Amino acid sequence: MGEESLKRRRGEDKGREDRQSIQSHEPQKMNLQKQVGLISGICMIVGTIIGSGIFVSPKSVLANVEAVGPCLIVWAACGVLATLGALCFAELGTMITKSGGEYPYLMEAFGPIPAFLFSWTSLLVTKPSSFAIICLSFAEYASAPFYPGCDPPQAVIKCLAAAAIVVITIVNSLSVKLGSYLQNFLTAAKMIIVAIIIVSGIVLLAQGKTDNFKDSFKGSKISISSISLAFYNGLWAYDGWNQLNYITEELKNPYRNLPLSIIIGIPLVTVCYVLINISYFTVMTSTELLQSQAVAVTFGDRVLYPASWIVPLFVVFSTLGSANGTCFTAGRLVYVAGREGHMLKVLSYISVKHLTPAPAIIFYGAIAIIYIIPGDIDTLINYFSFAVWIFYGLTVLALIVMRFTRKNLRRPIKIPIIIPVIVTLVSIVLVLAPIISAPELAYLYCILFILSGLIVYALFVHLKFDWPQKISNPITMHLQMLLEVVPEEEVTE
Repeated sequence: MGEESLKRRRGEDKGREDRQSIQSHEPQKMNLQKQVGLISGICMIVGTIIGSGIFVSPKSVLANVEAVGPCLIVWAACGVLATLGALCFAELGTMITKSGGEYPYLMEAFGPIPAFLFSWTSLLVTKPSSFAIICLSFAEYASAPFYPGCDPPQAVIKCLAAAAIVVITIVNSLSVKLGSYLQNFLTAAKMIIVAIIIVSGIVLLAQGKTDNFKDSFKGSKISISSISLAFYNGLWAYDGWNQLNYITEELKNPYRNLPLSIIIGIPLVTVCYVLINISYFTVMTSTELLQSQAVAVTFGDRVLYPASWIVPLFVVFSTLGSANGTCFTAGRLVYVAGREGHMLKVLSYISVKHLTPAPAIIFYGAIAIIYIIPGDIDTLINYFSFAVWIFYGLTVLALIVMRFTRKNLRRPIKIPIIIPVIVTLVSIVLVLAPIISAPELAYLYCILFILSGLIVYALFVHLKFDWPQKISNPITMHLQMLLEVVPEEEVTE
């Protein structure tokens, strides 16, 4: 309570304008008061990054470069890129302390259209597809032990994945605290499995199991397209490096905790990933790893037998933790876009009982289930990575642009300009290389999806037609009564 009164006193000292802005942000603080400290921040980064990726991507990274040496280099390089990207985001996050990730930065640098396209793409492409990929990975590992020696049926995997989405959506709609506690528990569980795999690998190396590392560059397939597709899969495993920026308003002491969480969290993950891959290669040749249905399960069968059931169990915890972290932060994005009037108003409403952005979270769950029906993991990862790197590149470019157009903004963290330049160039290569060298329909759908946002923007945001309002108002009213949600202004009263 002391902290509240201090805040109030500070508020009184400021002008009326400040008071109004504090009022307009009140619900966000009611929603989740500054509860996220340094340890929770690191947990959020580690917990969201280490999810399904490290248990699914090794196969795809190796398939693209076809040799152990380049495979390990790609994993380390992805970690470096994620750290550099996250440092760019740390400068942006402390300069513009609004929740909603890339959205407010694009708004500030380029105006409403790119910001709208970002929230449109996140809403319909990147967030739901990543949620779907994680839950599909969860389902593969959860069903693997019940089908020894063969692949689980697709129907079983998809039903399990849909069930996981429903459960996580419900937990996050009911309570912020519950979502947070679940995250911390699942992070602990996933660190245990990571430690088991790494320690087993080190023991095996010490016993002299180094055969698979001899001539580790022999037979490698190196081209710009194969490396960028390997990066897509590797970076998928690192995705989540910018998650703290989605909840900047909820961080305690963000100027210290945001960069510290990044500088501790991401290199920690990189070391873990490289060591996990080395562990896999101590017991599997490249060919065996590529033939394995679930890499970590094969590893467990060979190393931990008879306790090999531990691996799928903990991988299930790990993927659930990642899906929970994604859902927790993704709901905030729709909430912010709805607040700006860029999305259906009802999506920015807050639950009266639980003070969570329930409509936004439920909306995500529904779209993710639609993605599960036709999708397989590899296609969804390429589709997701392509879309997400367009906007990562644009956001880092926004940082460079604002160095010149917004010199007067306060920058508690200022990184050397070379870092955003490198990240922007890499993201251009990552986006263009696969289209030029291995064009797929998924990329075309993705571009069409993003550009269709322009039509929606022109009709509903820019021109503000009356008839959509007439249709959406009764729907909004019924949903309000059904979900017991209200717009934020009414919460403030």
